[in-house]
Parts: sequence; C-alpha cells; structure tokens
Amino acid sequence: MKTKTQNIILIILVAALVIVPLAFSHGEFGGSDDQGTAQITKNDPHYKVWAHPLWTPPSGEIETLLFTLQGSLGTGIITYIFGYQRGKNKQKREQEAKAAEEKKTANVSD
Repeated sequence: MKTKTQNIILIILVAALVIVPLAFSHGEFGGSDDQGTAQITKNDPHYKVWAHPLWTPPSGEIETLLFTLQGSLGTGIITYIFGYQRGKNKQKREQEAKAAEEKKTANVSD
C-alpha cells in the first residue's frame, strides 16, 4: 500500500475518532478528575482528602495552559522517538541496499 493512501486512511480514521463521539454523545464532557471525585463522594460522603498538591495554579486558565503544555511536550517526545526510529530504520535499509548493490556489481566484474 502506498504511503499516500495510508496517510489518507489514517486522516479519515482520526477524523472519525473525533467526529463520532461528538455526534453520538448526548452527555456532558468532563475530565476524569471530576468523575473520580463524584464517584468517591457517592461511595463515601465522609471521605477526607489526605493529599494536597504542592502548588495550586493561580487560575483555571493557568492550570489548563500547564495541562496543555504537558500534553504537547509528551506528544513531541513520543513523535520524536517514532521519527528517530523511522529514520534509523530507513538509513539501515539504504545501507543494506547499497551493500547488496556493491556486492552485485563486484560479482558481475569478476
């Protein structure tokens, strides 16, 4: 399968992963922290928080910014690793092809 066709299929799948939940979800989108807090409160209404964060961001926007920055950095690191491995494998294949070509040329000249 050609790379262009694979890319088109991947783009369609990513778009479907975004669009399908939005189209068929009738609920409210929320974070896992809110859902976890609601479940804990439901199971044990007298639960007391035993750990607190070392630093609390001054506003919700800063908290969102830091969360987004964290996700972006993680995505950058993961994509760098995938790209590095892909480039390394490509270079290895090119060296093997070049060695095979040189071996073939050497056999013809003998």
